[in-house]
Amino acid sequence: MVRAELKQLLATEHPEISAREIERIVNSFFDVITAHLARGGRVEIRGFGSFTTRCLEACISRDPRNGEPVDVGARRVPRFKSGKYLQEMINIGPTE
Repeated sequence: MVRAELKQLLATEHPEISAREIERIVNSFFDVITAHLARGGRVEIRGFGSFTTRCLEACISRDPRNGEPVDVGARRVPRFKSGKYLQEMINIGPTE
Protein backbone atom coordinates (compact mmCIF):
# COMPACT_ATOMS: atom_id res chain seq x y z
CA MET A 1 0.00 0.00 0.00
CA VAL A 2 1.33 3.42 -0.89
CA ARG A 3 0.35 6.78 0.58
CA ALA A 4 -2.20 7.49 -2.18
CA GLU A 5 -3.92 4.15 -1.55
CA LEU A 6 -4.05 4.89 2.17
CA LYS A 7 -5.70 8.25 1.49
CA GLN A 8 -8.22 6.61 -0.85
CA LEU A 9 -9.05 3.90 1.70
CA LEU A 10 -9.60 6.50 4.43
CA ALA A 11 -11.79 8.56 2.11
CA THR A 12 -13.88 5.48 1.34
CA GLU A 13 -14.24 4.47 4.99
CA HIS A 14 -14.94 8.04 6.20
CA PRO A 15 -16.96 9.88 3.54
CA GLU A 16 -17.84 12.62 6.04
CA ILE A 17 -14.21 13.84 6.00
CA SER A 18 -13.10 15.85 2.98
CA ALA A 19 -10.26 14.62 0.75
CA ARG A 20 -8.22 17.72 1.61
CA GLU A 21 -8.57 17.03 5.35
CA ILE A 22 -7.61 13.36 4.90
CA GLU A 23 -4.52 14.42 2.98
CA ARG A 24 -3.54 16.83 5.77
CA ILE A 25 -4.04 14.11 8.42
CA VAL A 26 -1.97 11.50 6.58
CA ASN A 27 0.80 13.97 5.74
CA SER A 28 0.90 15.24 9.34
CA PHE A 29 1.11 11.70 10.68
CA PHE A 30 4.15 10.86 8.55
CA ASP A 31 5.75 14.29 9.07
CA VAL A 32 5.61 13.90 12.86
CA ILE A 33 7.15 10.42 12.74
CA THR A 34 9.89 11.57 10.35
CA ALA A 35 10.74 14.65 12.41
CA HIS A 36 10.91 12.68 15.64
CA LEU A 37 13.21 10.05 14.10
CA ALA A 38 15.40 12.80 12.61
CA ARG A 39 15.94 14.13 16.14
CA GLY A 40 17.07 10.66 17.24
CA GLY A 41 13.79 9.72 18.92
CA ARG A 42 11.82 6.49 18.98
CA VAL A 43 8.23 6.09 17.78
CA GLU A 44 6.12 3.22 19.10
CA ILE A 45 2.66 2.36 17.86
CA ARG A 46 1.28 -0.27 20.23
CA GLY A 47 0.43 -3.53 18.51
CA PHE A 48 1.95 -2.37 15.23
CA GLY A 49 5.63 -1.83 15.97
CA SER A 50 8.35 0.67 16.71
CA PHE A 51 10.53 2.89 14.57
CA THR A 52 14.05 3.77 15.68
CA THR A 53 17.30 4.85 14.09
CA ARG A 54 20.52 2.92 14.15
CA CYS A 55 24.03 4.34 13.80
CA LEU A 56 26.29 2.78 11.18
CA GLU A 57 30.01 3.41 11.45
CA ALA A 58 32.12 4.78 8.64
CA CYS A 59 33.61 2.10 6.41
CA ILE A 60 35.28 1.48 3.10
CA SER A 61 33.00 -0.15 0.54
CA ARG A 62 33.41 -1.06 -3.12
CA ASP A 63 31.83 0.56 -6.16
CA PRO A 64 29.90 -2.31 -7.83
CA ARG A 65 30.56 -0.94 -11.33
CA ASN A 66 34.34 -0.86 -11.20
CA GLY A 67 35.34 -2.44 -7.87
CA GLU A 68 37.21 0.64 -6.65
CA PRO A 69 37.13 1.42 -2.91
CA VAL A 70 34.71 4.14 -1.77
CA ASP A 71 34.71 5.85 1.62
CA VAL A 72 31.26 5.66 3.20
CA GLY A 73 30.76 8.06 6.10
CA ALA A 74 29.02 7.33 9.38
CA ARG A 75 25.24 7.64 9.15
CA ARG A 76 21.95 6.82 10.84
CA VAL A 77 19.45 4.52 9.17
CA PRO A 78 15.79 3.93 10.08
CA ARG A 79 14.81 0.61 11.63
CA PHE A 80 11.39 -0.95 12.16
CA LYS A 81 10.59 -3.73 14.59
CA SER A 82 7.13 -5.21 14.26
CA GLY A 83 4.92 -5.62 17.29
CA LYS A 84 3.60 -8.92 18.61
CA TYR A 85 0.04 -8.29 17.42
CA LEU A 86 1.19 -7.43 13.89
CA GLN A 87 3.30 -10.60 13.74
CA GLU A 88 0.34 -12.68 14.88
CA MET A 89 -1.96 -11.11 12.27
CA ILE A 90 0.59 -11.73 9.50
CA ASN A 91 0.96 -15.37 10.50
CA ILE A 92 -2.80 -15.93 10.68
CA GLY A 93 -3.20 -14.58 7.15
CA PRO A 94 -5.94 -12.48 5.60
CA THR A 95 -9.39 -12.70 7.09
CA GLU A 96 -12.21 -12.81 4.60
